[in-house]
Formats: sequence, structure tokens, C-alpha cells
Amino acid sequence: MELQEVEVFIAPDGTTRIEVRGVAGAGCLDLTEDLEKALGGEIVEREMTAEAQELLQERVDERLRRGPGS
Repeated sequence: MELQEVEVFIAPDGTTRIEVRGVAGAGCLDLTEDLEKALGGEIVEREMTAEAQELLQERVDERLRRGPGS
């Protein structure tokens, strides 16, 4: 199992930033959903990291190598 990390940064003005590592694709959204709600639920900006996109592509490539039905 890969290590999944969630790091929360809270600025002096109260704005928050959440960074997720070790989660492919949109899985990070599921992982942080409750945390986002607890922090007020207002999402000003969302940016997928290169890591998230890379991990997702690796999993797609792996499934393609395995073939249909995998």
C-alpha cells in the first residue's frame, strides 16, 4: 500500500490550503471531502498536482498492459 499524506496549511488570515500526496487522480477529492467541509466548505481554487496526474496515468498504463477484463 502506498503512503497517502494530507497536509493542511492555515495562513494568518485564516485561508487554508490542503496538499495531498500519494493519491492518484480524483481520489484526493474523496480523501479530503470531510476535511474541506470542516474547514468551511468554500473552495476558492482547486489544482490537481502533477503527481496526481502522473499516478493516474501510471495506473491506466498498467491496466492497458494487463489487457481486457483486468
